[in-house]
Amino acid sequence: MPNTKMIQVPHLGGIDAAYQMPRAYDPTKPTLVLVNAFTTSSELYRAQFSDPQLSDQMNLVAIELLGHGQTRTNREQWTYWDTAEMNLQVLDALKIDRAFILGTSQGGWVTIQMALLRPEKVAGVIPLGTSMDSESDRSRKLQCWDGPAIVSSFVTQWAASQGDPAFEPDDSYCDALINIGFNECSADVRDFWRSTIKSTYRGEDGQRRIRMAAINLAERGGLHLRLSDVRCPVRWLHGTKDAVYSVANAEEEIKMFVNSPDAQLVPIEGGAHFLNCSHVAEVNQAVLDFVSQYK
Repeated sequence: MPNTKMIQVPHLGGIDAAYQMPRAYDPTKPTLVLVNAFTTSSELYRAQFSDPQLSDQMNLVAIELLGHGQTRTNREQWTYWDTAEMNLQVLDALKIDRAFILGTSQGGWVTIQMALLRPEKVAGVIPLGTSMDSESDRSRKLQCWDGPAIVSSFVTQWAASQGDPAFEPDDSYCDALINIGFNECSADVRDFWRSTIKSTYRGEDGQRRIRMAAINLAERGGLHLRLSDVRCPVRWLHGTKDAVYSVANAEEEIKMFVNSPDAQLVPIEGGAHFLNCSHVAEVNQAVLDFVSQYK
């Protein structure tokens, strides 16, 4: 199991929020919060945790979203906005007054939601391989994936499994996520994520959590009309070989941050959807530069 810690926050009547923070919090250093992609966990950021430059120069805190990793709530219904509020309450509980937020895929729009909810707490955002739109016809015309069609088939499959104590996601689901996230990966990486996804979502509780996570993804709302309210710096990194969301979409959406003091899109040549995994050096250096500039 990953080296996760648990902290209780009051949102939704009480959430046991899971997070990884490899080193003791140092208030003299800036903090980077890491928000994971769909049905992954804080382990998505192993390459960031193991980079001594990052861990020496900033506090790293990976918070597992509602429905992900070891985070638990008794509520069966929740949204991405609830996760954003939960993340902010985790920072409050850890006595972290201000932080930079990096998020991969779904984590990307959660970074923006956090900046909208508590602008005084967010120093800057670093979305990776994401979209600010709903899963819309507009985005599909820009060569983004057909999220609702893909995800809804799994939701239907998992709904039929309700009440099954032996439930776990099958290899076809795990491989679908791995393939679109990494494009290509070693057998060891594939085995790790198959095992992690299956163990995270095992049993009746796991089935409920993965189903609601998928519903959130398929039916999420867009953020376009809210982006003018983001007033912190934005450094959007996007791989040119992202299998889910296109650079063309990101090029349109970065222009919507009209009141950010510095909103830039940085395409990463050959980068996959899980950009922080496929292009570790490029992402880590971009993080170092951004945090150094705005800390």
